[in-house]
Amino acid sequence: MHTLETLATAAGTTGLQGWIKANIIPLLLLLIATMLFVLAQRGDNAKAMRVVSGVIIALAVLGLATSGKADSLGSWMASLITG
Repeated sequence: MHTLETLATAAGTTGLQGWIKANIIPLLLLLIATMLFVLAQRGDNAKAMRVVSGVIIALAVLGLATSGKADSLGSWMASLITG
């Protein structure tokens, strides 16, 4: 029989994190498509485009955060201002 301590150490979030990283893009694209379909049915195309632009920005930030290149991007942006 497993003790509670063994089960607590066996439980972790690495499997969930891996699944999210592997499936986040298709899930977000499915969400975008569903939202666009609903908004297009209502005739609110301007809101649909705002949703799409927000999701594209969110995907860019997510990609930047998971790539580990945020420091180099920040340094490059700071060099644009300081000259």
